[in-house]
Amino acid sequence: MRSDALSTRVIGCAIEVHRTLGPGLLESTYEQCLVHELRSNGIDCESQHPLPVHYKGIRLECGYRIDLFVAGKIIVELKSVEELKALHTAQLLTYMRLASVKHGFLINFNVPRLKDGLKSFLL
Repeated sequence: MRSDALSTRVIGCAIEVHRTLGPGLLESTYEQCLVHELRSNGIDCESQHPLPVHYKGIRLECGYRIDLFVAGKIIVELKSVEELKALHTAQLLTYMRLASVKHGFLINFNVPRLKDGLKSFLL
């Protein structure tokens, strides 16, 4: 599947979760529901994917986890916060660099319209 087609499907699944649940729930709830929605639509994804840090030739398991790793191509970082901060963006971009992934989504479900809480990033 082409990356842009996959991105469109991921966004559609996130919109469906938000349309069904609305804002105001815990991030973990949105994560579980989005995993279900993606898999129901035939999209492979892994929740809480481990992300090691490579430092000076050694691999360190530092406890970092990607919220959703979709089809081995897209990192999705989920939030349920009053507003997205620069730190949230930095977190996603760092995860993308560490995982050598070119596309990522930062999705804040705690908004009236999901398009206001959705940011896409390309490296």
